[in-house]
Amino acid sequence: MVGNKFASLGRKPVPRFPGWWTALGPGIVWMALAQGSGELIWWPYIIAKYGLTFLFLLIPACLLQYPVTVEIGRYTLLTGESIFHGFIRLNRWFGIFLWALMTLSFLWFGAFASAGGTAMAALTHFPAGWSQRGQTLFWGYTSIGVFLAAILMSRVVYPLIERCMKAVAVITVTGLLWACIQSQVLHSVPAFIKGLLGSRAQIPRPWDNADATKLLTAITFAGLGGFWILFYSYWMRDKGNAMAVHMGRITGPITGKPETVTSDGNLPDYSAENSGRWNRWRRYLVIDTLIGISGNLFTTLMTCLLAYALLFPKGLLPGEYELAVVQSSFFEVSWGYVGRSLFLIVAAAFLTDTWLATADAVSRMQADIVHVLFPRSRRFELRHWYYFFLGLLTVITSLTMLLDAPGPLIMISTLIGFVGTVIFPVALYLLNYRTLSPRLPSWARPGRGSQCLLAVSFLTYLMLAVAYLWVTLFVN
Repeated sequence: MVGNKFASLGRKPVPRFPGWWTALGPGIVWMALAQGSGELIWWPYIIAKYGLTFLFLLIPACLLQYPVTVEIGRYTLLTGESIFHGFIRLNRWFGIFLWALMTLSFLWFGAFASAGGTAMAALTHFPAGWSQRGQTLFWGYTSIGVFLAAILMSRVVYPLIERCMKAVAVITVTGLLWACIQSQVLHSVPAFIKGLLGSRAQIPRPWDNADATKLLTAITFAGLGGFWILFYSYWMRDKGNAMAVHMGRITGPITGKPETVTSDGNLPDYSAENSGRWNRWRRYLVIDTLIGISGNLFTTLMTCLLAYALLFPKGLLPGEYELAVVQSSFFEVSWGYVGRSLFLIVAAAFLTDTWLATADAVSRMQADIVHVLFPRSRRFELRHWYYFFLGLLTVITSLTMLLDAPGPLIMISTLIGFVGTVIFPVALYLLNYRTLSPRLPSWARPGRGSQCLLAVSFLTYLMLAVAYLWVTLFVN
């Protein structure tokens, strides 16, 4: 009965690989979205407060996400279906449980818009006479309005997301690299490298148990953690890569012409020609994933170096309504006031664009899940459900922004999402290796090496969960 969950799927040829320039994109979007919390907020916070004590965790934290991301992308490239569709095929009630958990997790992502608002409030002090909180919320709501209008005016939604996130990635990397080559920062490089390789200095201040969640957030979001990592499947699908080319894309409600979007995918047929084509797509999956992970690691290393060189000696910590403000020292060291202003603009851009990419991806997920679970919902096009959930999420996240400062809201989302992080490796193993693999041609089945890497990710995330519970419940 193992393979019967996919028995109803048809078989089609594997599309030709269109070339690297055309196919690449989801990994860059992955990288740019990851810049929204782990890179800018929590890793600099941990480094600024505890120096190099926990820096040795950064590279392993980033690499842990590689096997999980590859398996998510593998499922979509081989079937054209979203990863959530795969989880529902695996077990309907398991899929519903993840759906509920995912929905709860993303009630709070408006905090990224308000986090970007902290930068614009510090830069403009507008509206004049308002409190810092009021100015932050004003800019947060303004950015949401701008991005929402951009989505509604797009002919096809995914290209907007990809272009925006590519621009953010280039601007961020360029700006941080320029700041890192300043003499004051370069002086800290030798000690920083030693800390990165595991040379443990004495912790400069007593450990604060309240920082356990922040450290967990930093490790989980050294890339895309929680349910964010599932977005990779939806970007692959709407990019039209491999078997997803048969699925159609979501078009805009105003200028875009309706396009047929199907929920059920297709499996590769058994022809020998498809073997060579799939090998190219398999290599592409590895490269695209590594672009996202290595690019994210590179920028996180730069923000950590800047935090160690510029924030740690002064004891400056990002927090409350200044999440993206104290890091303006990153650019101020080389360009003075102009540099500080430039950093605040860049920070506002790649924090608020987290709202853009997340609102788009979560709306895709919700629309897709409704189509899969409730066949009667297919009387309405997938894009109609997409825009319904986009509107609903805009309202909900605009309200949750009022509940607390951005930092605590982001941590709530992280804690909920970390439950998913622990579950995903097991679910992906059962889906790709036990359920889907018997229905695939031999040349498309994943190997033992990938299986072992997935097991390492699971065991590590499980140990992190146990350690977090121990610290928060039993350590005074």
